Amino acid sequence: MSSVSPTSAAAATPTPERAKLREAAQGFEAIFVRQMLAAARSTSFGNEMFKEQGSETFTQMRDERFADIAAKSGAFGLAKQLEIQLAKTLPATPASTPAKGN
Repeated sequence: MSSVSPTSAAAATPTPERAKLREAAQGFEAIFVRQMLAAARSTSFGNEMFKEQGSETFTQMRDERFADIAAKSGAFGLAKQLEIQLAKTLPATPASTPAKGN
């Protein structure tokens, strides 16, 4: 006998509100990861001789892409936890409502 948690059942067939919530949570995680990477890269260890003009832009673009991929894949798990917590505020959807006119 397998047990299905409410979060896994909701993940299988998300409502439009839950899908929007998941997308927002992943977006938040991506922003959070970008900020962490930017803070880590802002630390200088005095090794500026390998700094090229376009490398900063490339590094920023690479970090943004990495953050987006990490958020969508759930690598850090922040988006999933946000979604679980915020899903509690979504209106309850009836499990099965009879169709009108039947």
